[in-house]
Amino acid sequence: MTGSPPSPFTAADHRARMERATRAAADAGLAGLLVAPGPDMVWLTGYTPTAVTERLTVLVLTPGHDPVLVVPTLEAPDAEHAVGASALTLRDWTDGKDPYAVTAALLDGAGRFGISDNTWAMHLLGLQRTLPDTSYASLTDALPMLRAVKDAAELELLAAAGAAADATFEEIRKVPFAGRRESDVGHDLAALLRRFGHSQVDFTIVGSGPNGANPHHEVGDRVIQDGDMVVLDFGGLKDGYGSDTTRTVHVGEPTPEERRVHDIVRAAQEAGFAAVRPGVACQEVDRAARAVITDAGYGAYFIHRTGHGIGVTTHEPPYMIEGEEQPLVPGMCFSVEPGIYLPGRFGVRIEDIVTVTEEGGRRFNNTTRELVVVG
Repeated sequence: MTGSPPSPFTAADHRARMERATRAAADAGLAGLLVAPGPDMVWLTGYTPTAVTERLTVLVLTPGHDPVLVVPTLEAPDAEHAVGASALTLRDWTDGKDPYAVTAALLDGAGRFGISDNTWAMHLLGLQRTLPDTSYASLTDALPMLRAVKDAAELELLAAAGAAADATFEEIRKVPFAGRRESDVGHDLAALLRRFGHSQVDFTIVGSGPNGANPHHEVGDRVIQDGDMVVLDFGGLKDGYGSDTTRTVHVGEPTPEERRVHDIVRAAQEAGFAAVRPGVACQEVDRAARAVITDAGYGAYFIHRTGHGIGVTTHEPPYMIEGEEQPLVPGMCFSVEPGIYLPGRFGVRIEDIVTVTEEGGRRFNNTTRELVVVG
């Protein structure tokens, strides 16, 4: 996706985010933040370069100084039109000049900086070469919760993305499954997501029969057959914010065992959702969902974490996983998606995006979690 995503945000919103990020850096003992093109830059500034190349583009946030966006001269006109451009200073550099020297002039030569995870190695090495006494920590390690708590406008966008994914499921359950390839159904899912407003489709998993036992199977050429359980997991970006939902359907009437496994996963998903409330550690959501599956005798077949955060990307902190003691905070948004995967046979997963409220949790996906029979 090129260009900036549609955004309801103003320069004041982006200024507040940059100020918040700078304060968080200082509180973490960092000399500042260096943000390369990608989701962090979009969230902070509203700017997405039309092309990410070997030319250095970096947002520099340091306590006590105004934000500075270092950009190649030929990209400066686009940067000037970013939503948050008026909240920062542009500093451009022309071909033939050293962009690392331009950036170094903005930095403490002995500081430790947070740096966005998707920064190119050549740029990090260039900065280290220019400022050998600096050190760096990835933003995921240094400030994992930077984007985790969403404001009201972000929650509205995530809710709209969830509703679009729900509309996609309501339509896909009407199409023929038996006799068609997984890739055909995946194509339908992608087209429906776009019809309902997604500008970017990140994944369309269609795991039929034994392929459903692989949580990240995506799609293949397997022909879906009568009697198959089919895992449908799909999502992407709508107006710059993510959707991600999973429902498991069955082609024709399921067996008693298939219904029982689906019911266990549905109960686990409900238990994970019920555990969501402010102050509860992320790992407690995982524990609640996992306990249901383990108590039913299928613990060895739940082989992934219970959830991941979502926002301007479809996977980001926080993570609902054992060992994550980060307390839940109102405004956090994440998936609750337990599953059971029986190798060589079938899989079941049910997933909703959930946000933390003052009272507990709110789902952004509201299609039925019962086992749906398709043709």
